[in-house]
Amino acid sequence: MLLDTPSAQIGWNSRAFELSDPEGKSYKLSDLQGENGLLIAFICNHCPYVIKIINRLVDDAKLLQAEGINVVAINSNDYQYVEEDSPAKMLEFSARYGFTFPYLVDEDQLVAKMYGAVCTPDFFGFNSAGELQYRGRLDDAKMSDPANRKAELLDSMRQISKTGHAANVQHSSIGCSIKWK
Repeated sequence: MLLDTPSAQIGWNSRAFELSDPEGKSYKLSDLQGENGLLIAFICNHCPYVIKIINRLVDDAKLLQAEGINVVAINSNDYQYVEEDSPAKMLEFSARYGFTFPYLVDEDQLVAKMYGAVCTPDFFGFNSAGELQYRGRLDDAKMSDPANRKAELLDSMRQISKTGHAANVQHSSIGCSIKWK
């Protein structure tokens, strides 16, 4: 089911969590917060919207990480329902696309619910104080050719890094609904 993300209340504080990657390494939110901010991306392996943007996300993440903005991806899908989103498949997916950031399993789906994530991809950008400043899409290319894209998420995270705040205009992300249990 195709969904648009709802608008978010800018300024709310990131909510603490602890999740593991598919190999069992545990990460706390406090471990993930970057010097200049944090991008949380709710994604999965099978969604055609994620597959269409994943190379751009990985490239943008590398740029952000080089600028002190950490990135983490979280898979909240019910992988009993969609086997392609299982932890074993997450390892394959992250290796195939060269993730330079953790890809975590939200097995009980509490983190997605806590953050109000509704689709994949769904992006949340926080400043260095852990305050939400961005909720929107990766770029304006959507499912089309990204050659002349406007890198909205990248630009917003860079602005957040410098000023603590993002631009007022933010466009909803569009993607597949999270597969809830």
